[in-house]
Amino acid sequence: MSDYFELHTWWSTILAAVTWSIIFGALVVIPFRRSPEAAQGWLLLFFFQPFAALVLFFFVGNARHPKWRQERIKSVPSLVKRASLEIPDAATDVASELEPKSRTAARLVTALGQLPCVAGNTVSLDADYDRVVDRIAGDIENARHHVHVMFYILHDDEAGNRMLSAMERAVRRGVKCRLLIDAVGSANDRNAIIRRLAGTGVEVHLILPLRFWNRATRADLRNHRKIVVVDGRIGWIGSQNMHRMEYEPNTFYREVMARVTGPVVLELQSVFIGDWYLETDEDLSSHDIMPPPADTEGEVRAQVLPSGPDHPDSRIDTLFTDLIHSATERVVLTTPYFIPNEALSLALRTAVAKGVQVTLFVTSTTKSVFIDQAQRSYYDELLSSGVELMLYRERFLHAKHLSIDADIAVIGSANMDRRSFELNSEVTLIVYDAGVVTQLRRIENDYRSKSRRLTAEEWAGRGFFTQLAENAMRLVSPLL
Repeated sequence: MSDYFELHTWWSTILAAVTWSIIFGALVVIPFRRSPEAAQGWLLLFFFQPFAALVLFFFVGNARHPKWRQERIKSVPSLVKRASLEIPDAATDVASELEPKSRTAARLVTALGQLPCVAGNTVSLDADYDRVVDRIAGDIENARHHVHVMFYILHDDEAGNRMLSAMERAVRRGVKCRLLIDAVGSANDRNAIIRRLAGTGVEVHLILPLRFWNRATRADLRNHRKIVVVDGRIGWIGSQNMHRMEYEPNTFYREVMARVTGPVVLELQSVFIGDWYLETDEDLSSHDIMPPPADTEGEVRAQVLPSGPDHPDSRIDTLFTDLIHSATERVVLTTPYFIPNEALSLALRTAVAKGVQVTLFVTSTTKSVFIDQAQRSYYDELLSSGVELMLYRERFLHAKHLSIDADIAVIGSANMDRRSFELNSEVTLIVYDAGVVTQLRRIENDYRSKSRRLTAEEWAGRGFFTQLAENAMRLVSPLL
């Protein structure tokens, strides 16, 4: 019996030593190169569940790609920069012509993403889901030289089929077609799509296919971009993936996409070139796919910002926060996932304190209990500060955009959460044009007609256990 107690004591001592070694190790490692919010979430998890946290941290705790990919990533900024040099000088030296607020924003975007503000563009926003699919397919049908497509989610359903069929027909006309799809986002249909395109001439590659041994990849670092470039003259960018509107049973998606022409298309092309290189080690940069803009382009000034682990010096939340601080009249944010960092949350509260009208459109439910509770944990401070919080009810509001006063519009793939800020590769279009903001205001007004405003009084009446769940998820929200 004494031997049993001695053995039990021995194992208990070892277990306690290992447990505290994990916790103290986390205290050393976790805060390094992480935001305070992310560090807080990880440390809480390590304190309460050290062994589970260690396993989770091993797989998703380090927001960096493996060494082989990091080496390839080092070449991306210079490759993108070299490709963007094909944009005519007359189109690029325009930031100084903008109003002071826009000029400052343009310089920040250039510093973050290395792509300049360019003139001579047209930007048309489209919030009609099926029409966007048809228009993208129609642009591909008219392609003469090349088609470059990248989507986080691509399904071989009625929507995806329209685009894929157009690409297959384009190849038969002699058009070079290249397709990138995220290996996790498109997991449902990726194998079917690869089989379908085999032998058609459409060159398709998976982005970050999962590997757990040689040349291992991370499951949580994904390419979330949505880009279409046709002949280097027409581009599409925004929130919409290529699947049918009813992505899940009884869940219909609401999106916004921007169709662009002019020099800014070549910036989208540069981002695609960088992503293609990361997956294939092939540099597509050439005069063929970077044609000079046509003389008939428009007058809109715009630029593109790529962000994510493949552009480690580019943080999309830095831009969001700076733009909100610069607002003098009105800020409207639209996002399906709102889990802000402290800097963004403070910027919103500060804007209201300065007398700026701040409106946040979010979908009524994200279909995830954990994300819903984490997101709602921020509502109290938003409402108490005076932010107008609108819950969209008609569909799943998946659109992601921001408008500042009457002259800056931001449309892209990034949500207002840590995953988009730090983990996902995103792409964003920044437009300095009152006409485009007017287009976005019409879309925002339509949201308003299909939303209900959440009041501080209503929110204060929610139950104690609801508040408890929200507070618990708030603590680990940086990990979601």
